[in-house]
Amino acid sequence: MLPQSAGQTVRHHKVAEQDLTFPQELTQAEAAIENKDYATAEPLLKKVTANDPHNYQAWFDLGFVYNGLGNPDESIAAYRKSVAAKPDAFESNLNLGLMLAKISQPDAEQFLRAATTLKPATNQEEGRARAWLSLGHVLESNKTEQALDAYKQASSLLPKDPGPHLSAGALLQKDSRFADAEQEYKQVLVLDPNSSDALTGLANIYMHGNRFADAGEILGKLAALQPNDAHTHMQLGRVLAAAGKNDEAIAELQTAAKLAPADSDVQRDLADLYVASGKFDLAEGQYRTLLTSHPADPELHHGLGVVLLKQRKFPEAQQEFLATVKLKPDMGGAYGDLAAAAMENKDYALAIRATDVRAKFLPEVAPSFFSSRLRL
Repeated sequence: MLPQSAGQTVRHHKVAEQDLTFPQELTQAEAAIENKDYATAEPLLKKVTANDPHNYQAWFDLGFVYNGLGNPDESIAAYRKSVAAKPDAFESNLNLGLMLAKISQPDAEQFLRAATTLKPATNQEEGRARAWLSLGHVLESNKTEQALDAYKQASSLLPKDPGPHLSAGALLQKDSRFADAEQEYKQVLVLDPNSSDALTGLANIYMHGNRFADAGEILGKLAALQPNDAHTHMQLGRVLAAAGKNDEAIAELQTAAKLAPADSDVQRDLADLYVASGKFDLAEGQYRTLLTSHPADPELHHGLGVVLLKQRKFPEAQQEFLATVKLKPDMGGAYGDLAAAAMENKDYALAIRATDVRAKFLPEVAPSFFSSRLRL
């Protein structure tokens, strides 16, 4: 694995400790930097650069200090002076490129490319791989093939690091090159079987391609790795439902609902799945729970009405359908359901009115013709 994330600047090797000709202030400043005492290091480094404007090490350290103090503009200016003083310093070019990338400056590419050709002071393969990986991230927005080549270069330097494959997979997935992205994610899992990012990427690819069996297998692994992640259980529940495994899907959605009781999407999915499974009593309870927090949602009133109709609770169903069309007067299907409930309640006048309104929104069906004949 790379020692640091691609977007994090690196520390320079401490030249001041190796070269006794370096100013004492530089040695003191680097000791302060090691302790993250940037406030102490800053004036010491300013003194060194004032006395020797071409001291690339002092400018580099000052760039690092300014970044640590949250001053990106000053950090970039210092790194530029470090590169100007010594253009072949790997660390200066890398950090300047990274800082420019943070603020989306186009010349970030120039310095990161330079870093890929230079020799790091230590950990050379890791350093160059990091430069290639960082360059790939910069190129992603408009140079896809070059970004993929950069990730390939990083992987060749560190073949056991899953990071470049993960970045390539995400880019290929974004570019809708799903077969290639799948192979990159699979390579990540060879190197790191518990990579949640790779598992998530594969699950999304499989769901996009309606490969529900494959998606279910991957989401099952992800749920085992992240047992307290409600979203993973919800997605697994949806995939299992699409595959017709309703009981397993219900169990996953119930778990998701316990983990995220305020997530209305989980609650709605669970209610719909109860209906699809013929568990109308459970669906009724779920819809009623949802309506306590969403009382003006016509879809929920309609869903509850349908469940009540299935349970032959006709008066209650009629009230829910009336609430539905009051909230959403153009919901044509709700008028048909209202007519059915009204007929069961022997409220024929309401059934006829509901059927007539339904005909304005939906094609005529047998119940509409029947109600028309009733009026003759």
